Amino acid sequence: MLTTPPIIIATRGSALALAQSNMILAQCRAAFPDQAFELKIIKTTGDKMQTASLAQENKTLPKGLFTKELEVALLDKSADLAVHSLKDLPTELPAGLKLGATGKREDVRDVLIYRDVAFLKVAGDARRGYAPHLKVKDLPAGAVVATSSTRRKAQLLVHHGKLKIADIRGNVATRMQKLMDKPELDATVLALAGMTRLNFKITPDGKILGDAVPEGLLAVILDTDVMLPCVGQAAIGIEIRTNDDRLEKICAKLNHPDTFQCVTAERSFLAAMGGGCQSPVGAHAEIVGDKIQMRAISFLHNTIKRAEGERPLAEAAELGKQIAVELK
Repeated sequence: MLTTPPIIIATRGSALALAQSNMILAQCRAAFPDQAFELKIIKTTGDKMQTASLAQENKTLPKGLFTKELEVALLDKSADLAVHSLKDLPTELPAGLKLGATGKREDVRDVLIYRDVAFLKVAGDARRGYAPHLKVKDLPAGAVVATSSTRRKAQLLVHHGKLKIADIRGNVATRMQKLMDKPELDATVLALAGMTRLNFKITPDGKILGDAVPEGLLAVILDTDVMLPCVGQAAIGIEIRTNDDRLEKICAKLNHPDTFQCVTAERSFLAAMGGGCQSPVGAHAEIVGDKIQMRAISFLHNTIKRAEGERPLAEAAELGKQIAVELK
């Protein structure tokens, strides 16, 4: 019989946040069958700003847009674990909190989604569409790609300087529907990991399978040479209070060591660059043998800079700092 109080897992209420939190909940229950676990849904500042752009140049957005309220719950002990998309978690955490674990990382790549020209022709729809396996450089001059990410915007324009970029907000399904509903949009970019965790699947010919997918859309996965991911992309972060042995034991079971090392390097890089979640920088670390390797790109100060490096596994944080020094 369960006698100890339940461990409360704080999460946002979006479809993706709930999918990720339920994954962690299932892992907790499997690893600790004698302990009760419960989800607590908390609305964050970012959830309340659905009409605001996350790509406002020269404007400072609130720090911890999607995390602050969850962190307050940890600090006042109304929650014990907070589950985040790690890309949303600031590198500088409030006193008394830390990143306790990361789940195994999904595919870090981004996906370009656009209308299917063959579908539009059959439907007698005059809007622009494109064939399967579309490349960014093959979009026509003036094509409008919707993204609220400064990192994605900068890299899209590197590969095609004549694109137009439009802001877009909403969850995965909402963004796909907006693409079908707004004829002025030609494409949008989403994270493959988020689509995968929401049970969307991309077939070899580019079709998107899953619930609530509008008819007539195609997708192509962008190689990291075209679109380097943001820091922490595709990883789930579990934030806890410091100096809490009970939570440390839970995190030890949830943590994927290789992912933790890689995101340590990436987050160290972002912190050393002095940037936040919406900074126009990208980084991707991988473990190769007994080394950790990382590539990074920066568009700060309207200048494109790239760097890469390699260090022993134990020096993940140092690798991030080293690459930041090269890009500053």
